Amino acid sequence: MNNPPPAPANRYHHHHIQSVCDSYQRLLHRPLIPHDDGETLAQAVFEADFAVLSHDTATDPLFNYANRTALKLFELSWPELIALPSRFSAEPLERSQRDHLLKTVATAGYVEHYSGVRISKSGRRFVINHAVIWNVYDANGLYCGQAACFDDWRYT
Repeated sequence: MNNPPPAPANRYHHHHIQSVCDSYQRLLHRPLIPHDDGETLAQAVFEADFAVLSHDTATDPLFNYANRTALKLFELSWPELIALPSRFSAEPLERSQRDHLLKTVATAGYVEHYSGVRISKSGRRFVINHAVIWNVYDANGLYCGQAACFDDWRYT
């Protein structure tokens, strides 16, 4: 597998998580999660009790990361997640709202306090509240996708 799940052997995708967290810090002027160093940070994000997801820059963006909480919430394995276009996290009726949101994020850099309905693999619907969505840039300042985090959800 070209992109194995976060684990100690790959340092929990520390390079990607460093970009996700650095971008969050730069845009929102606060840390995503307290940490000591890059490796500790990546493990802390993967094991956090809030959801963290990101997608790439493809025309139809694919998820490229989810922490343990997000994988469980969306009822996905890592191989399923990284093969999934991120638009499928929303039901068809919610996708135009999601597309508008992502365009706003692309322009503004981030959006806070987003709420919307999402759907898991089994079809279980849940509302997310107070989500933050932000642009992710690598260490060279190149745009590499978008990420989201939220700790408030309820099943409908």
